[in-house]
Amino acid sequence: MPQLAPLLAAGWLFLWLGVAAAQELVHFPSLADNGSGHPPTALNGYLVGPTSEGTHPAVIFLHGCGGLFGRTNGSIEPGERDWGGELSRRGFVVLMVDSFGPRNQGETCSPRARNLELYRKRPRDAYGALLFLQAQPFVRPDRVGVIGWSQGGGAVLFAIAEQSLSRPPQLPQGDFRAAIAFYPTSCNDQQHPAWTSAVPILVLVGSEDVGNPPVPCKEVLDGGVARGAKIEMQIYPGAYHHFDWPNLQRRELPFRTAAGLVRIEGTDPVARQDALSRVPAFLDRYLMN
Repeated sequence: MPQLAPLLAAGWLFLWLGVAAAQELVHFPSLADNGSGHPPTALNGYLVGPTSEGTHPAVIFLHGCGGLFGRTNGSIEPGERDWGGELSRRGFVVLMVDSFGPRNQGETCSPRARNLELYRKRPRDAYGALLFLQAQPFVRPDRVGVIGWSQGGGAVLFAIAEQSLSRPPQLPQGDFRAAIAFYPTSCNDQQHPAWTSAVPILVLVGSEDVGNPPVPCKEVLDGGVARGAKIEMQIYPGAYHHFDWPNLQRRELPFRTAAGLVRIEGTDPVARQDALSRVPAFLDRYLMN
């Protein structure tokens, strides 16, 4: 990636992780995530970009409660890895943010590992990543989007909300230009009363995702549309959690919902194929023009 040469010259680690392009480990601060008077957390990010020269639109990835890395092989989870390769081939710089590793946190999916304090910090990670990308010479600073999965999708909703507590008071090069949330957590009226945003957002959910169900989320987003927000929502019939991940066998997850419902995840070929068309089209509309 010729346009990433300045980062390589700075001595950051260069990794090959089996996608269409190489990925670089970079470091940048979260945005005042530890409060006034305390240094912010130094986050890890993994950059992958197109091979062409010049400046490019960019997309930030926010992982789910399982973390960015798989527990078994230590590589980036297949969902983010697959989407990173797909979008970089389409001309986007991708920055995958690791919110857990620098904070010595493993998964936060299980009841014993839940960490609400960390979850509340993640929208600040998104804005720390935005400011980092806007300072890079190979990124179009006014054409940066954000995509989150599950807990990362919930962080997206909190980050871009009109009354966001994480947004910097000044964004001289602009806010996020577009946002996408796959099956976001916290998508209900209790967490987001009167939610709206100036950032266009696409939300994709499976109809059978009992952990992050579509109905209360649709009610929140319908309210946002009524308040003037640019929102698109796609509910995939019969699809479960992680429907967009490649080659994920259907399986029951060990953690039930508060109502005792069994959580299920697995690839849905029809939903995945639609998302592979719908997501780039949405990003092209707001980031390529």
